[in-house]
Amino acid sequence: MQLYGLIGNPLGHSFSQKYFTQKFKNLGLLNSSYRNFETPAISEILPLLKQPEIRGLNVTIPFKQEILPFLNSSTESVKKTGSCNCIQVKNNEWIGHNTDITGFQISLSHNLSPHHTKALVLGSGGSSASVEYVLQLMSINYLVISRTKTGKNFITYDDLNENIIRDHTLIVNTTPLGMYPTVNAYPKIPYDFITPSHYLFDLIYNPAMTLFLQKGEEKGAMIKNGYDMLTIQAEESWRIWNMDQ
Repeated sequence: MQLYGLIGNPLGHSFSQKYFTQKFKNLGLLNSSYRNFETPAISEILPLLKQPEIRGLNVTIPFKQEILPFLNSSTESVKKTGSCNCIQVKNNEWIGHNTDITGFQISLSHNLSPHHTKALVLGSGGSSASVEYVLQLMSINYLVISRTKTGKNFITYDDLNENIIRDHTLIVNTTPLGMYPTVNAYPKIPYDFITPSHYLFDLIYNPAMTLFLQKGEEKGAMIKNGYDMLTIQAEESWRIWNMDQ
């Protein structure tokens, strides 16, 4: 049996198991299986994941950064972002990759316009680092919005005002606010200043229409959820897992 899986907590919202189970069925891979490895602490599940059947792993909230000390090696993008969401198992070693970067860049580009030259990144977790990395690659200036000022280009939610919102027409939510089952939560930004020139991208895909996106749509903004990004990064994970096989 070739075993793949997802490490995270909680995983009730995850699409990965269903996606890869269907993919294996479509490909006729009867000897392949994908499991959810949900745990409150990553240290509790690592011994289980060392079993020889493991061929590849995905990593999600809240372990994208906590997994780093357990990797044998990692790509340059993982080193620069400090975030890993895909593990290639090769010669009994764990190699860290970041497919969030590929997924976000391709998905974001589909609706990006020339005037989207400044961005606000809501949140400062592992996913935020990947988003920031992509914005740097695309030469898009950005501010990170966090509860505290913890680094360069960081401001707090209380610092947001009309000028900042109107000047930054791309807004990316990397927080879990609004993710199922807490669907009534949303980032506290001044939505009254959102315009039809804005593009709101939410990394959340469940529900498809978060309150963050709904509030943007009500102001005429372009909106997009994270489902397209997830499918792209899932296929990138599959490519990585099958390299040098």
